[in-house]
Amino acid sequence: MSMDIDVDVPISIAPSQGTNNSVTATIFCCDCGAPIDGTTAIDAKCYDCFKLTKDISQGIQREATLHFCRDCDRWLQPPSSWVTAQPESRELLALCLKKLSLNRTRIIDASFIWTEPHSRRIRVKLVVQAAVADDRVMQQALEVVYVVAYQQCPECAKSYTANVWRASVQVRQKVLHKRTFLYLEQLILKHGAHRETINIKEAKDGIDFFFSARNQAEKFVDFLNSVVPVRVKKSQELISQDVHTSKKSYKFTFSVELIPICKDDLVALPIPLAKQIGNISPLAICYRVGTSINVLDTNTLQTADISAPVYWRTPFAALADAQDLVEFIVMDCEPTGPTRGKWILAETQLARATDLGVNDKTYFARTHLGGLLHAGDSVMGYMLTGTNFNNPQFEALEESHTYSSRIPDVVIVKKHYPNRRRNRKRHWKVKRMAKDEGELLPKKADQERMDRDFEQFLQDIEEDEEFRQGVQLFKQPARKKQVDEMSMVTTEDGDDDAPHVDMNELLEDFDELTMEDQ
Repeated sequence: MSMDIDVDVPISIAPSQGTNNSVTATIFCCDCGAPIDGTTAIDAKCYDCFKLTKDISQGIQREATLHFCRDCDRWLQPPSSWVTAQPESRELLALCLKKLSLNRTRIIDASFIWTEPHSRRIRVKLVVQAAVADDRVMQQALEVVYVVAYQQCPECAKSYTANVWRASVQVRQKVLHKRTFLYLEQLILKHGAHRETINIKEAKDGIDFFFSARNQAEKFVDFLNSVVPVRVKKSQELISQDVHTSKKSYKFTFSVELIPICKDDLVALPIPLAKQIGNISPLAICYRVGTSINVLDTNTLQTADISAPVYWRTPFAALADAQDLVEFIVMDCEPTGPTRGKWILAETQLARATDLGVNDKTYFARTHLGGLLHAGDSVMGYMLTGTNFNNPQFEALEESHTYSSRIPDVVIVKKHYPNRRRNRKRHWKVKRMAKDEGELLPKKADQERMDRDFEQFLQDIEEDEEFRQGVQLFKQPARKKQVDEMSMVTTEDGDDDAPHVDMNELLEDFDELTMEDQ
């Protein structure tokens, strides 16, 4: 930042030497002996000698200190506020000028002088102006050096200190897998809802988010309400109280419970609830979880939405989850005609993959994947025949005269790609939040289960385009091949039919760019 002023040309205090109104010299300069007009001279000196002997910048410090927080990249603005300012910006220049005491001088121009970024020095060139006589002014240029000192701001100091939070949000879901939390984590990262947290900690069946203020926690709870169906409970704990001023200090805790129904789960709805939401069949699959639960009847392609208030009035558990899926081979598939968006109703003849070569037992099932399935394809579904469910809603279906005869042998959920290689290298990746595991370090069995859940989550991203809309996908940085790897030939046979993520949907990860990449 600089104003268009020629700082090398000072304002003359000597009388003008014009041709028409020339003034006769009356005295000699006491320093150099030059003839000058004694009526306008100051201290009997010419302008050049007066400029050498008079310092109007006297009293303005040549060095000062600026305090900078390295954690949040903010500058201290006395007495106690912290502001954000980019290098060589107007905000930083204003902060530098406020550090100076001018002593009856005023600033005409100010600009930065380039310094090395690692020098921890900021140099500013100033042009100041002051009155040296009744009707005479003088300006002078000077340089001020600011030393950048590191100091931690109170907000960052709290983040490194235990038990300094004022509000916490405890997010819980009582299920055996973490697939819903993985999707919620991507939504939080995409919208930046975790920026005001001072700590994120893993807990049993969920995650704890800690905040330094109550309004920050309430803002985070509002975000959770806008993306997933939840139930919120609030509590407060008295920390301290001043009996003289009646001031009290509280810690607030928000308990957020997610509905324990996840994508691809098989649900048995209570019969009154099924009639209330459109007379849908009580036996359905959950095909999407947004602000409400979206269920689908695979026999008729009928869909229904269950909002969080409706669910908590008549709660029910999942009849089976993704861990109970069984692989089937499609022996025959014939579309029957009805369609709904991307779904096409079809009748299929299935055989369990483990029964091939053992017996000839087949199962009949209707499916919504008529546009994707062909004879010989593999599907994942729930085996209802010969399976015992300890579920009161399913027992009510078996005892009902209306719905007992409609229970199918198999409920198909999605298409399966058995030839897809496990742990294959993907050209994309997702980011993860930095969480504090604390004392809940995963055991070997738990770590394997978490790896399986994450791999299943990545497969859901590849297979479902609608599910992919809520996730930010980044390009995987190219890794330089070693000499041994360059001599090897890799093949991906059998993986071509599996769905892939288009390169046009990927974002650049600027956090991992190096100087060579730039």
